[in-house]
Amino acid sequence: MAQAKAPEINLTEVLKQVAHEKDIDLDRWISALEDAVASAAKKQHRIKEPVRAKMDRETGQFEAFIVKTVVEEVEDPHAEWTLEEAREHEDGAEIGDEILRPLSTEGLGRIAAQSAKQVLYQRVREAEREKIYNEYIDRVGDIVNGTVRRFERGDIIVDLGRTEAVVPRSEQSRHERYSQGERIRAVIVDVHTQPKGQQVVLSRTDPRLLMKLFEMEVPEIYDGTVVIKTAVRAPGERAKVAVQSRERDVDPVGACVGMKGSRVQSIIRELRGEKIDIIEYSEDLVTFAQSALAPARITRVAVNSTGDVPHLDVIVEDEQLSLAIGKRGQNVRLASELIGARIEIKSETDVKDEVADALAKMLHIGGPDSQEADFSQAPDLDQAQADALRAAGYETYESVAQSSVGELTKVEGLDMLTAAGLIDWATDRMEEEEEAARSAAGSEEEESEADSGDDGELDFMAALSKAFQEAEQEAAAEKAAVESAIGESEDSTDDDGADEAGEHGDAEDGENGEDGDGAEETDEEGEK
Repeated sequence: MAQAKAPEINLTEVLKQVAHEKDIDLDRWISALEDAVASAAKKQHRIKEPVRAKMDRETGQFEAFIVKTVVEEVEDPHAEWTLEEAREHEDGAEIGDEILRPLSTEGLGRIAAQSAKQVLYQRVREAEREKIYNEYIDRVGDIVNGTVRRFERGDIIVDLGRTEAVVPRSEQSRHERYSQGERIRAVIVDVHTQPKGQQVVLSRTDPRLLMKLFEMEVPEIYDGTVVIKTAVRAPGERAKVAVQSRERDVDPVGACVGMKGSRVQSIIRELRGEKIDIIEYSEDLVTFAQSALAPARITRVAVNSTGDVPHLDVIVEDEQLSLAIGKRGQNVRLASELIGARIEIKSETDVKDEVADALAKMLHIGGPDSQEADFSQAPDLDQAQADALRAAGYETYESVAQSSVGELTKVEGLDMLTAAGLIDWATDRMEEEEEAARSAAGSEEEESEADSGDDGELDFMAALSKAFQEAEQEAAAEKAAVESAIGESEDSTDDDGADEAGEHGDAEDGENGEDGDGAEETDEEGEK
């Protein structure tokens, strides 16, 4: 009995069916198959020349050719011919033409077939990865839902349906735990075409996840009425979101919070309890900084914009300091990232101490930071003795006042009587300057308490520095004026002298608009 003849397989129809199932273009499949046949033929005939294959789409038959390029000067003998060599095989050959020499494809062995299989598999994988890349590259920043498939070295492999994605360990919140088969929602942060690993990279820590969740939960953000200007996160712990309304009648913060916090609570649940601060955006850096440091109450903000990144000196009440800084500095760090500026937080006590030290330095007040004392002003002490005293290490009034007569007599040119008078004089000078320092610090404290929160826009430290400079310039003039006033009032009572000096100090204070340092110093000298 004759054996039944096997039906002929139409290769083109098979390729069409596979292309439809894999959702890959038919031409891509045919090109991959032609490359596979060319590789198999090259391996079968053991040649080094480039080989090209071509498929007849009607019959499904393949033809292979050795390809030679016609050039003026041969650099690769396996792939190029000179014009003379080319015309030996084809009369009309010209420079730049390709000469195709037929190559048999019959009797391809097992090794050649295996090579063709590898090439075909590689081309198909490249086509699939390119398709995945084209599908997801425009979706970077979008949220996708998937299922946890497995775990690989700490990374979470997520099944998206058509492909697999990965959530690297660096993009996972340490406060979240997932199980195999559990649903996960993440944002696409990267898509690549590398040959190994998953192409789609997801994140649970990126700020774009928070922004997309708000867009899904808040209709005003979805339709563009409310805009999210920026968002920062400490994943799993705290986040800050700056929002702005495009319509005057719409409250951006209220729209994001929702009725009784319903909208923001759903986002908090999705982020596994992450606390969210919703802040109204402001073009004014000071106002924005005060809102960004919530829930702490800010007393004053000074702006220094000399560098590339603005620097803010923020002053808070003592009891608000820890709240403004936050746990492990989290609140101030997030606020700094949100507004794009460096923030330094100080308490009121620290600022008062700095102001007092600065005033003492600018007004030549004794102390560890003061400038050198002028001993040439001491009675019964000439310039040579003042220089000898300074050379012996006595540079401040305090150092002399705390010395003994015996120690000072060791200085060249000083006897016991002069040393005793010098100690009394230095003690008086030190007490006068300590009193002036306390008065100056008190005046600054009163001015600071009188200022409202809106005055934070002024650069407080710059204004104070200017006041110090003017006070220093006027110090010499005031001293001369006071001495003149005291000399004219020698015949009058002490009260009259004090009144005259006080009036002079008030005039100076009113003219310069400063903290009253010169006036108080004048009052003291007038009383003396």
